[in-house]
Amino acid sequence: FHIGERQEKCIIEDIPSDTLVVGNYKVQRWDIHKHDFLESAPGLGMFVTVTSPSGEVLLSKLYGPQGTFSFTSYLSGEHVICFQSNSTRFAVIAGSKLRIHLDIRVGEHFLDESAIRAKDKVDEVNVRLEHLIEQIHHVTREQDYEREREEKFRKTSEETNSNILWWAIVQTLILISVGIWQIKSLRDFFISKKLV
Repeated sequence: FHIGERQEKCIIEDIPSDTLVVGNYKVQRWDIHKHDFLESAPGLGMFVTVTSPSGEVLLSKLYGPQGTFSFTSYLSGEHVICFQSNSTRFAVIAGSKLRIHLDIRVGEHFLDESAIRAKDKVDEVNVRLEHLIEQIHHVTREQDYEREREEKFRKTSEETNSNILWWAIVQTLILISVGIWQIKSLRDFFISKKLV
């Protein structure tokens, strides 16, 4: 995505609780002379800020022109990940565009391949098995979170349908009441004028 040099850009990620999130990014600055983005942006860094659904700041750190950040979610819900360059140029001068390449992996688990190679075959199988068990736990947490969201959505839908039904009943009663009142008023008017 593209942002201005002093502009902040935020991304919302819906993340289950107790989940590791790893992000890799790379910043490129627009070169006016070449009319293209430079491969690297030396001297330019990025402030990365991560906020939980409750508003708690989980991560706030300055990184270089490319880097990796990670955090663990403690609550399930929408986490806000914000990026802003550390440019110190004045807003009038800092009109340069930045291109940010971003890769966010939710539920990332690391396997140290060198440690696996150093161990014998039994240990390798054991480590891979532990990794698979960890992934199964992550998938289970993800499914529980999706069930929880579906249940909330279903309750909201049922409440909305119930409210619509009651509103329709109230409107019908008001319409019938106004109709009866109009008929009675017209009948009384015609009787008073001796037209009936």
